[in-house]
Amino acid sequence: MSGYMNPAEFANIRNCERDFWWYRGMREIFLRFLDRHLAGRRIGCALEAGCGTGYLSSLMQNQRHWPVVPMDIAWDGLRYAREMGVERAVQGDTTRLPFSDNTFDLVLSVDVLAHLPPGEEALAAAELARVLAPGGTLALRTAALDILRSHHSEFAMERQRFTHRRLVHLFEGAGLRILRCTYANSLLLPVAFAKFRIWEPLLRQTPSTGLAPVAPWLDRLLHVPLALEQAWIGAGRGFVAGQSLLLIGEKIT
Repeated sequence: MSGYMNPAEFANIRNCERDFWWYRGMREIFLRFLDRHLAGRRIGCALEAGCGTGYLSSLMQNQRHWPVVPMDIAWDGLRYAREMGVERAVQGDTTRLPFSDNTFDLVLSVDVLAHLPPGEEALAAAELARVLAPGGTLALRTAALDILRSHHSEFAMERQRFTHRRLVHLFEGAGLRILRCTYANSLLLPVAFAKFRIWEPLLRQTPSTGLAPVAPWLDRLLHVPLALEQAWIGAGRGFVAGQSLLLIGEKIT
């Protein structure tokens, strides 16, 4: 093991994260969620803590021209980031960030907290807050609701999930003012519940990636609910339950 996630999953992610319906849709939701808060703000220096393969950092660097520092604990992911041409990629642990206090205007953390052993999420929250400049913004996404753990969760070495209340409490305790927190990937919740709690236990299959390509028509169909959520969340609305949580906060000056 070279980090908190199954190393075998990095190759699966790299092969599908640009076009696969879930990655495409969830990325669009996250960026819309982020942009609503950052409108008109200048980003002088940003960090993606737990960048995985570096795809999101690549988009930020090449499309938005933000000076993003991509960081991950696993060389498996950083290798893909460097092959992609991502700049300034560094190895580091989210629970012990290798940066000085008050360094970044923006800190991003996407699907990292769920892979930390229980108890270490508080260390990560404190570190993410520590490296934020006063008035800086933290934006993150993490897996939600224990009842939605799946075979893919086990395969990817996901160790915990969060509720709205627990996530807000975690980052308020780290010294952030929470601007917004909402569930996402909510419209497909009934389908996910049936698959994870009924279908998968019946099949008794071993944990697997869950990132196998699907037919183009099915990919388009599954993307539709996420596109609707992008518009809903982008308009400032939210959901009371979902498979993921989005949070945006500001470091208290």
